[in-house]
Amino acid sequence: MKLASRTHRVGPSPTLGITATAKTMAAQGIEVCNFGAGEPACDTPDFIKAAAIEAIQAGFTKYTPVTGTEELKSAIVDKFQHDQGVAYEKSQIVVSCGAKHTLYNLAQALCDAGDEVIIPTPYWVSYPDIVRLADATPVFLDTDESKGYAIDPQALEQSLSPRTKALILNSPCNPTGAMYNRETLEAIASIALRHKITIISDEIYEKICYDQIPFLSILSVAPELQAQTILVNGVSKAFAMTGWRIGYAAGPQDLMTAMGHIQSQSTSNPTSIAQKAATAGLRGDESFFAELIRDLEPKRALMVKQLNTIPGIHCPNPSGAFYAFPNVKELLGRRHAEGVIATPTDLAAYLLKEARVACIPGEPFGSANHLRLSYTTELPIIQKGLERIGQAISGLR
Repeated sequence: MKLASRTHRVGPSPTLGITATAKTMAAQGIEVCNFGAGEPACDTPDFIKAAAIEAIQAGFTKYTPVTGTEELKSAIVDKFQHDQGVAYEKSQIVVSCGAKHTLYNLAQALCDAGDEVIIPTPYWVSYPDIVRLADATPVFLDTDESKGYAIDPQALEQSLSPRTKALILNSPCNPTGAMYNRETLEAIASIALRHKITIISDEIYEKICYDQIPFLSILSVAPELQAQTILVNGVSKAFAMTGWRIGYAAGPQDLMTAMGHIQSQSTSNPTSIAQKAATAGLRGDESFFAELIRDLEPKRALMVKQLNTIPGIHCPNPSGAFYAFPNVKELLGRRHAEGVIATPTDLAAYLLKEARVACIPGEPFGSANHLRLSYTTELPIIQKGLERIGQAISGLR
């Protein structure tokens, strides 16, 4: 059977693939320390689960409006007003089946063939393929690890062309954990306003920030950019609700309407019960965020400290999200009994086989020198996994 050409532009998500492999190994009785998963290890808060149970018992199990219930949209409007200081109408909100679905609908509604979308590197693995599936072209903007992965305004200007349609921002960033400061966001906003570039601001990790560093949305810094900015968020990371599949976006009315039309002809509405749960989360007690940070801080400290004790590995301290992104460049070219570690993919495969540790290679994130390790799992597993990594690395020559 001849498949559509678009199917050749994309492959499966490497993060989901490696996580599935680790789970398969575990099902076979092989103990794997899994640092691949991009989700909190803690459970969804009880008050959110209770709202879902109540919705089921009340029979709230039918279709809802395609772009989300009025009560959930109202909660999202209030969230943006409270957290970002930006006012939206409910008609400017689209609720989808996770933030990835939101980004897919957004690209389909925004991009035409020949359009270019600037993506700073390192980037979340799905951004380029989402752009390609919309017949547009991803343009990669390199950032410097030694400068905290901040976007260089001059480099951004040089990456622009007459075909530039949008710039994707992700802060805190998956995979680096880096966050944009006010100076960087002000410089980006100035360029975007001058060149009339659409900003896609993926803020899914906004509640997971460390060391009292405040999260800044580009619209909090430059509210004058609202007419050409889309804020993308969801409940997956902040409320440990990855499986509930609720993401949302806020932006210009015409674009949100178009996204709603696309959704109406594909998935229709997100799950009714999950929408009730998400509403409860957004309206509920925010103390859960502090509990989540208290859980993650010692895990981050252990992960980063231990990685930096392994010869050949250097790992900066992430400011947000829940990933370590160690530089393993010094290990490339070393050998083991069955071959050479030429790439991060080779290293990840070696660690999975020899150390029984699952992590994600850097190439799908746009880096040929890094690995990504999630530190959401329990502290003893982190300790054990890092000891195994150290032992495996010591066996290279």
